[in-house]
Amino acid sequence: MTTNQIANRLVELCRQGQFETAQKELFAKDCTSIEPQASAAFEKETKGLDAIIEKGKKWESMVQSVNKMEVSEPMVATNSFACTMHMDVTMKDKQHWDMTELCTYTVNKDGKIEVEQFFM
Repeated sequence: MTTNQIANRLVELCRQGQFETAQKELFAKDCTSIEPQASAAFEKETKGLDAIIEKGKKWESMVQSVNKMEVSEPMVATNSFACTMHMDVTMKDKQHWDMTELCTYTVNKDGKIEVEQFFM
């Protein structure tokens, strides 16, 4: 797959809330996920597809409801792309989060996402 195809497929799956499917289909086994900062729930950096999938499951276990999810069209370069994700969620602890992240992705020579990084 080309970087453009990967970007469009990731956006398509994320808009459907199919994050784990996107990870299993598009991410390299040795990929890295970088958060804006470490928190009580998540490390700043998560390495490996299995660990990233577990991080996603942990996030889902904390969310009571997704009130809104919007993903922008991707901006694509040679081996990287970016999009924004806007999420309005209610957490199980009743906190309300309304946030937009800039999500960047780097694609390796094998056509798999090797690094994802999020910015607030």
